[in-house]
Amino acid sequence: MSVANPYHITIAGAGLNGLALAFALKKALGDNIRLTLADPALDRDASRDKRSFAVTPSSRRMFETLGVWDDEILQTEAVADMVITDSRVEDPVRPSLLTFAEGNLQGEPLAYMVESAALTKLLLQACKTCNIDFSASAIQRFTPTGNGVEIEMEGRKPFTSNLLVAADGKRSRLRELANIGWISWPYNQSGIVGTITHSRDHEGKAYEHFLPSGPFAILPLAPGGTLGYRSSIVWTETTETADYLMEFGEKQQLAEVEKRFGPTLGTIALETSLQSFPLTFGIARSFISDRLALLGDAAHAIHPIAGQGLNLGLEDVAALAEIIVDAVRIGLDPGTYNQLELYENARRFDVTAKGLAMDGLNRLFSNDLTPVRLIRDFGLGLVNRLPELKRFFVDQAVGGTTVSAPRLFKGEEL
Repeated sequence: MSVANPYHITIAGAGLNGLALAFALKKALGDNIRLTLADPALDRDASRDKRSFAVTPSSRRMFETLGVWDDEILQTEAVADMVITDSRVEDPVRPSLLTFAEGNLQGEPLAYMVESAALTKLLLQACKTCNIDFSASAIQRFTPTGNGVEIEMEGRKPFTSNLLVAADGKRSRLRELANIGWISWPYNQSGIVGTITHSRDHEGKAYEHFLPSGPFAILPLAPGGTLGYRSSIVWTETTETADYLMEFGEKQQLAEVEKRFGPTLGTIALETSLQSFPLTFGIARSFISDRLALLGDAAHAIHPIAGQGLNLGLEDVAALAEIIVDAVRIGLDPGTYNQLELYENARRFDVTAKGLAMDGLNRLFSNDLTPVRLIRDFGLGLVNRLPELKRFFVDQAVGGTTVSAPRLFKGEEL
């Protein structure tokens, strides 16, 4: 393959996964690859996204290796400890059943809290320094042709690409056009997210309060806000209750947050309005099709109980980028089915195992049956007394330490 006739890859979706893949490929291959990044919402205002993410050390290593991680710009906050409780909203005391203060085997924090808007902006700026064809258009149709895939988009002539990557979310239109089945079930739960400002320092400590309707997580953010300190909340409620809460005024919403927040962090106030979204489990029957690869939420959607959704998508990015780069460097077409099978094999088992584990945890903790509570509290207490077992769970969560982990997740260049 010569630079005069580089392979062409089209990515549908300019969210975090799509942007990360585009930049990783351009950084590794430069002009040896042509990239089109298509998203009708390309010019959206990222600041409207009020979510924050727990980025694992493995995901951070990938961003650092790519040169797109800046603690000062991103205002990151390390999660140094996590406290887990199991109680009811009205309980006056929430005893700590399990804590994670040991970090992983590399001595890294459990995670780094990053606001979605800041990370999206940084990745988009990085991509704009590369020779990437940006298109604020939707892909209408695509047709595999054997040697490539012909793509039809709004407002431009059809063109042929070697590979089409669907990073267009869990309601992926491209997945539907490819007739790839989607196995899913609803949780009858909604996730409520927002940013809270509070008067006491969180000291890098996160809290996961398991309540009968679902977990209520308090995750430390960088200092600031009207009261001096800030945290993100990820609050799981029944869909009916969440819809009801979204109709409340700010004062009423704050009162409901205070009931679940507890007094540990002092006086609290809402820094951002609360946002709600339905929770479902979903996984594609295949992560690939002819000249098509599914990435991130287009391939899988899991419960946010352990904050692994973004990190699973970023591991998809690391695995797919590695396969594409290795193929291009030895002159192989990166869009052939043989190459895409490597991606399917690398990701399917891990994604399915973690998705079902999160599903099981949610079912175990999102109820108020006394026998179940006794069993799970005993289990949490047992884990808390076994440091090696706790360390095992931490290392499984942060990932990237196994031989089979993608190179970027181990901090290695492509």
